[in-house]
Amino acid sequence: MSRIGKAPISIPAGVEITVSKGNLVKVKGPKGELQQQVNPDLGIEIENGELTVTRPTESKRHRSFHGLYRSLIANMVEGVSNGFVKEMEVVGVGYRASNTGQLLELTLGYSHPIYFVVPDEVKVSTETAKGKAPVIRLESIDKQLVGQIAAKIRAFRKPEPYKGKGIKFVGEELRRKQGKTVGK
Repeated sequence: MSRIGKAPISIPAGVEITVSKGNLVKVKGPKGELQQQVNPDLGIEIENGELTVTRPTESKRHRSFHGLYRSLIANMVEGVSNGFVKEMEVVGVGYRASNTGQLLELTLGYSHPIYFVVPDEVKVSTETAKGKAPVIRLESIDKQLVGQIAAKIRAFRKPEPYKGKGIKFVGEELRRKQGKTVGK
């Protein structure tokens, strides 16, 4: 039995969930509205301020969908009530990050600056303090979208293992290598 799929989702105050025909789940809250198409085989019940997802059989396919869709709906509820934030550091001498509205400009040691247009659903901000690495902050109600945008930004210059230069998540521990050792 799926431990994740069995767990009920508690609906916080101010969040409204509607399930329409064809298992289209709409979650509306103080921060916005999200919707997700759920597999029609699964059952969705809302009672006593809790949402539960049920599956018809114990087949591998239904067990897989059970945990997946329960997690997606839980992330939607969390997103419309609190939102999601990803923070990334730009580590390296001369590496810079700045934004003008939704346009993110990155200087990462290449011969040209990189311009990245962030979708309107994600709020982007940059912070540069003297003596500290610039920080890129992504905020949105959609967890999947924030993670995808963060992965694309990180792909411009992944942190390298010797000096740690590149774009990394705040609090991420990097596996460092020693490098060349000095001869006798």
